[in-house]
Amino acid sequence: MKLVILESGAKARTIKKYLGKGWIVDACNGHVQDLPSNRKSKDSSKAMWASNPGELPKPPWSWTDRAERVMSKITSKAKKSGVDEVYIATDPDREGEFIAWRLTEILSDFGPVHRVSFNEITKDAVISAISNPQDLDMDLVNAAIVRRLMDRLVGFRCSKFCRSWKLRSMGRVQTPTLGYIVERELEREAHVPKEYNSVSAFSNGIELKVRFHESVDSEAWFDDDGKHFPDRTSNTGQAKVALEVINSERSLNLESVKDGTVNRRPKAPFTTDTMLQTSSSTLGWSISKTSKIASTLYQSGHITYIRTDSTRTNISARNDMRKHIESKFGKDYLGAGVGESGKKKGNVQDAHEAIRPTNPIMEIAGDDRDEKALYTLIWSRFAASQMSNSIRERRSMSFSCSGLEVPVTGTSSWRTHSGWEEVFSWSSNAVQTQPPEIGFTVGTSWAIDDDANMTTDFTKPPRRFSESSIIQQMKKDGIGRPSTYVSTVTKLVDRKYVEKDGSSLIPTINGRTLWIEVAPFYNETEVYEQGLFSYDFTSNMEKKLDQIEAGEESAPDQWSQFVETFRDMHNIALEKRREKPTVRQIQYLQAILNRMTEEDRIDTIGDKSVEELTGEEVRTIIDGLSESVQSNIPPSEKQIATILKLADRLNIDLSKFLNEMGESDISELTGGRGGSASDAIGALIELDKNSPATEKQVATIISMTDSLEMPIEEAMDAIKTESIHTITKSDASILIGNLKKTINSKRRTKK
Repeated sequence: MKLVILESGAKARTIKKYLGKGWIVDACNGHVQDLPSNRKSKDSSKAMWASNPGELPKPPWSWTDRAERVMSKITSKAKKSGVDEVYIATDPDREGEFIAWRLTEILSDFGPVHRVSFNEITKDAVISAISNPQDLDMDLVNAAIVRRLMDRLVGFRCSKFCRSWKLRSMGRVQTPTLGYIVERELEREAHVPKEYNSVSAFSNGIELKVRFHESVDSEAWFDDDGKHFPDRTSNTGQAKVALEVINSERSLNLESVKDGTVNRRPKAPFTTDTMLQTSSSTLGWSISKTSKIASTLYQSGHITYIRTDSTRTNISARNDMRKHIESKFGKDYLGAGVGESGKKKGNVQDAHEAIRPTNPIMEIAGDDRDEKALYTLIWSRFAASQMSNSIRERRSMSFSCSGLEVPVTGTSSWRTHSGWEEVFSWSSNAVQTQPPEIGFTVGTSWAIDDDANMTTDFTKPPRRFSESSIIQQMKKDGIGRPSTYVSTVTKLVDRKYVEKDGSSLIPTINGRTLWIEVAPFYNETEVYEQGLFSYDFTSNMEKKLDQIEAGEESAPDQWSQFVETFRDMHNIALEKRREKPTVRQIQYLQAILNRMTEEDRIDTIGDKSVEELTGEEVRTIIDGLSESVQSNIPPSEKQIATILKLADRLNIDLSKFLNEMGESDISELTGGRGGSASDAIGALIELDKNSPATEKQVATIISMTDSLEMPIEEAMDAIKTESIHTITKSDASILIGNLKKTINSKRRTKK
């Protein structure tokens, strides 16, 4: 009996159909072990682990959520079935290789463990991969480990740093991505609208525009980027005159015609980023929806692997598609092929081929409407890449109008060969395929269809980033990789640094604070040309990971270099932060000062405002006031809410409780760690611990003792409590903890 492990249940079900009897096909549901993150683990709060020179750190890999239970079921089934050979078929990328590495360690008792990899879930690809197993690619594994170690170090140290601003987190890729969004918002705010006028009219179904200025004219109109628009003018009077003349004459005289042909090339097959972008613009989907539907199509065997930055495809698939195109449309619709070179450019890893249908002849696939829609888009894109250019005839025309000193121009075009556009007819509007009946004879008079229109408008600020356009920017600058695009953008929204308005991404106050106030501590350094969260630094680190993956760079060397660089940058940031007071320090000191008389305030900080004080001055003042009565600040909203919540839960008279503490009212309590509000919370918590156990706690104890076949009286003896009905919350928590340990111990013994 042989065991095959994949990442998803859907993929496992598909492959089970191909293998049949003699095989157990199961899913691990993604990562099974990773860096410790469970708070119960003593290593969960560590930012990094030490290592010997020339070696990577060896952190204690911990079970991810629910993974231990999943793997326990798989290993139990394997033992019962007599499995003596294991095939690990996780995704064919860096993360998939890391998962395979951990699974190899976990399943090593079941005989030989093989690594198999395939780019598409078809019967031929699966059988071929299993017939030709490989060794683990430790270069890929080491790249994944270094990436984890870097993200952990930056995430833990910098997130702790940003909490002085009451912010949640910073990240190696997340923060530079946020930077794009914030910088775009600042550009929008700095934009000064520029007025312009334009005049247009329709004749024979073609839009014609008045050409007011050439680029050399003194009044030539340019936008903020320096682009010349000849059909715009700032001269409102001139525009009004043009409008009146055209509407008065009602006809234009064709003065010149310039012939031309436009060839529109098809685009290459989809990469991860282009699929996300095109799905957004064509189908109107969010990146998370596209990613989810694409995963389903891949796991069902309909398309190839969806995390890729390559446009190449295998020759067999291309030939099948070309035969299908020739059969359906004819030889004229075959092209040279786009995206086939496989040449690696810039930040492209080129580890896997482009996203394409596994069966090129199948034009529709998927079990529901959304799956069919995305599959059709992917199929059309791949088919188009093998098709001929679409061709349009184009006529650029210039007209004169009696009484008008400037020309009127327009363009007529019509398609003469649809080429690749034929497979996208499902998503496009009607296309002009015939020239206007009037023809293009110079000297012909063209009548105006309706009254000409004058438009007065203002230039718009640059567009905000959308989910798809931010990924396009990330791809362009080498920030992140196909497997992290969606999760990076999702984190920014989940952590309240960015909010969505339709498809637009808008930075929140916290997002702006993080990029404008906090990130410069790491980015604006005289020691390093590239700051930690600069686009160049982040992109260079991604390249280093790619080089580790390709075996071109040593993983331990790159890790030690990064640690040294980060340590310097972090220490510089800490030193710079000490020069200024933190937000919390300012708020704390301001709360104290607000309770002082003007005279005491001047004695404390002089004639400066709190914002003018240095970090050292604020720390010295706070330390000096810490034992003073003057430091009695009001309790925070959180402290007040906690007191009210506990008092309500205990069903006690809060006024009486406060009087026993020597306080007349909740408003008289003082804040801070040493304040009376903190004392009140401590006393209430103690009372809460000694209150009767909850119904849920009692039910849990009864259930656990039943599973252990232990008399409940015996369990009570362990905490010296006579009855389950008199147990306190505190004792109940202790007992539940003891029972959990007993249950886990019995499970391990049984295994």
